[in-house]
Amino acid sequence: MSDIAVAGLLIAALFLILGSGVWIGLTLSGVAWIAMQIFSSRPAGDAMAVTIWGSASSWTLTALPLFVWMGEILFRTRLSQDMFKGLAPWMQSLPGRLLHTNVVGCAVFAAVSGSSAATCATIGKMSLPELKRRGYPDDMVIGTLAGAGTLGLLIPPSIIMIVYGVSADVSIARLFIAGVIPGIMLALLFSGYIVFWALRNPGLVPPADAKLPFREKLKASMSLIPVALLILSVLGSIYAGIATATEAAAVGVVGAMVISGVQGSLNWHSFKEALLGATRLYCMMALILAGAAFLTLAMGYIGLPRHLAEWIGSLGLSKFQLILMLAAFYIVLGCFLDGISMVVLTMGVIMPTVTAAGIDPVWFGIFIVLVVEMAQITPPVGFNLFVLQGMTGKDLLYIARVTLPMFFLMVAAVLLIYFVPQLVTWLPQQMAP
Repeated sequence: MSDIAVAGLLIAALFLILGSGVWIGLTLSGVAWIAMQIFSSRPAGDAMAVTIWGSASSWTLTALPLFVWMGEILFRTRLSQDMFKGLAPWMQSLPGRLLHTNVVGCAVFAAVSGSSAATCATIGKMSLPELKRRGYPDDMVIGTLAGAGTLGLLIPPSIIMIVYGVSADVSIARLFIAGVIPGIMLALLFSGYIVFWALRNPGLVPPADAKLPFREKLKASMSLIPVALLILSVLGSIYAGIATATEAAAVGVVGAMVISGVQGSLNWHSFKEALLGATRLYCMMALILAGAAFLTLAMGYIGLPRHLAEWIGSLGLSKFQLILMLAAFYIVLGCFLDGISMVVLTMGVIMPTVTAAGIDPVWFGIFIVLVVEMAQITPPVGFNLFVLQGMTGKDLLYIARVTLPMFFLMVAAVLLIYFVPQLVTWLPQQMAP
């Protein structure tokens, strides 16, 4: 049977089982079992047991539930209100004024969350009612929030980076550090767009609040100290080489509990809700990762990744053409799958091709995060769109339309990191070995 026929059969099985409503993790395991049973001589049951156990017991993966738990704890604090109070006075003098709180707020919360949906929801709780009350246009408020919410994936600690690091066997600490400059760059692109829009439409920007003296601005900024300390403890410990990503995640959980306790939002009910929320989310992720690990093993036995890499190599594509093709592939895939599923489902097949093309796996990880970010704001399976639909009651296509400028800014960010790869690679090279 030819490779094309085998791949077609497995893809058909994948979509058939997914379409019948089976969980993604179980679907991946099922397709892998079919592949091993039909096209390989190794016993499928034995391979499944060994691979799933190895995937589930990975020490590196321990960082994932801890960062998820940290985000869940912070989601239940007064952090978003305090952030608005601390940021708003500094934004009043910029063109676009308080619209920038969406971008800066998302960037700051992203540095302690790791989740795009949690970032979007937490900052949305704060900014949507406040900006609406002050008369800012709905399309700009919702569009900038949807776009900036994706910073939760790029600015470390990032759940998707952990998933990529485990799937592609890349240092998670280096991925985290590599995401810092592109994350800041993307936030600046979003803020630059707000400035451009405000200068073109000055009549749509509400008047500034009464000007505060510098001392009052500093006093308001005191509310940002807890989150700044948490960012410093988590990312600083990784950057300095003091802690691994997993140890830094444990520091983050303790820090999040301290912040919650100081703010008075940590009680038995909120602790239990955060723990159960993190457990549910991680169990879903772990099942997907285990299924993907088994599918990757099955693909290896069949030889599909190697044959695909050889086929792409035979096309004679330049590195830029390969990146464009992969970007288009992931954006289309993102219309049907969530980010984690996209990464774990494709890494086993894509990484041999990427390695053969001489692409730095750390750089490729940041590229993957950027294109997954685009998928977060493309219908029909754009999670940030769903979050905002639930918060605003607006139509999904309306939200997708007002978010379109942010999508094109992400395309610009991908081109920037391609033509200036040092934006990604410089910081990891400075890291302590």
